[in-house]
Amino acid sequence: MFSVCEIFTSIQGESSYAGLPCTFIRLTGCNLRCSYCDTTYAYEGGAAMTVEQIVEKAVSAGMRLVEITGGEPLLHDETPALVAILADMGIRVLIETNGSLDISRLTAIPLSTVIMDIKTPSSGMALHNDYANISRLRRSDEVKFVIGSRDDYTWAVEIVRQYDIDNICTVLMSPVDTSLDAATLIKWIIEDRLAVRLNVQLHKYIFGPDVRGV
Repeated sequence: MFSVCEIFTSIQGESSYAGLPCTFIRLTGCNLRCSYCDTTYAYEGGAAMTVEQIVEKAVSAGMRLVEITGGEPLLHDETPALVAILADMGIRVLIETNGSLDISRLTAIPLSTVIMDIKTPSSGMALHNDYANISRLRRSDEVKFVIGSRDDYTWAVEIVRQYDIDNICTVLMSPVDTSLDAATLIKWIIEDRLAVRLNVQLHKYIFGPDVRGV
């Protein structure tokens, strides 16, 4: 059984898939407590659902893109099975994970894309990064750094270069909307000639920063 916070259909607001219609499966529970978290409502609660019930509800939306997010999806032992079932149906599955847990259970599944955070210092959770996950990434996966300050940015650039991440997969850099404006982050990226993608939360620009289910 899963504890499910919500299932809804909207547009994908982040990653290389931004702007595409997408059905979201938000699972309950997270092992981290990031300072800038905007989904604290998913820490606990939710409805108990089986894999079959989740698949039925997600598939009924008719989208060819599904994201499994949280919370932290890999806290649920059945998440890889859920991903595999959806992928076997020809659905592209994105899995948003916080980077603290082994992603290898996902990387053998075709039509799946891991979008993995590497937590920056301002998150307060950087000590929880599992850097072994970098060697488990595929070309189709993506790594996201949430940047809250110049120090975060400098730190993230060092990690990208140390592990050569931009030659492994797509790298996303996302500004914390309450502490860093996107224009400033863009300026830094251009100055350093980084091969990274600016990652803004498109859904917040369209629907507002505090609206759920969009």
